[in-house]
Amino acid sequence: MKTIEITYRYGGEEATPRARPADAEAARQRLDEGSRSIASLFSRMVEGVGTVRRVISVDPREWGVDTGVPGAPKQRPYAAVLGCSDARVPVELIFNEGPNDLFVVRVAGNGLGSEVLGSLRYAVDHLAESMKLVVVLGHSGCGAVSAAVDVFLRPEGYLELAANHALRGILDRLLVVVNAAARRMAALHGADVAQRPGYRAALVESAVVANAALCAHSLQQHLGQDAGGLRAVYGVYLLESREVWAPRCDGPQTAGLAYPPSDLGQFGGFANAVVESARIAAMLEPPAS
Repeated sequence: MKTIEITYRYGGEEATPRARPADAEAARQRLDEGSRSIASLFSRMVEGVGTVRRVISVDPREWGVDTGVPGAPKQRPYAAVLGCSDARVPVELIFNEGPNDLFVVRVAGNGLGSEVLGSLRYAVDHLAESMKLVVVLGHSGCGAVSAAVDVFLRPEGYLELAANHALRGILDRLLVVVNAAARRMAALHGADVAQRPGYRAALVESAVVANAALCAHSLQQHLGQDAGGLRAVYGVYLLESREVWAPRCDGPQTAGLAYPPSDLGQFGGFANAVVESARIAAMLEPPAS
């Protein structure tokens, strides 16, 4: 029988608390290392290893235990994560983190509505002592992006949403990204790309990563130049492989979290990197005969 055990362990007074990352790059690397270790753990189970185990040490201070100070523990996350509401993307787990490590905001389509921006602004303004990074995390097969793609492919379907203002608010933000992704796919794969069997799936996945990168870019601009070294990054959690995927405009690397394009020129290179990536290209390949 194949089993997997993930344990959050408070080891008592002898436990050594994990040091917080010193800067944004160290925070990005810690998240990448955590996601790789969890993905590897599940891969070992899939490959047939009997029982695989992971112990995540918990600093007792994060639970308000053995602090010598009465009251609730102080908030001190080293990263804020804007993720999707999808129940298959448990943010702390997939990054191998415990309580008080991450400040998590989740909303369908991981979009930058006013409530999301307000929540992240709170984290930046009030938790600056520990915060080093803001992460925008999309995921494969996102339902919100898929719905936007379906409206794009069948515009008459938008009429069905006429009275659903809340859903329209989510889709309207995503339609801009979907349209841009579709144009870039046509430019690089030919005008007939929309006729390929895998076009819808490829358009969904292209729009998912483009949306995450655009949100990260917007957040970096929103934070401004006086963010004290705080950086924004993006990535896409792949449900099928439990890995984080992020095509870049500056090279073939696609694994792990990445910094977003900084200007319009870089976004052009980024869009090319997305639709020409091995993952998107494979979706557009004709089925084997």
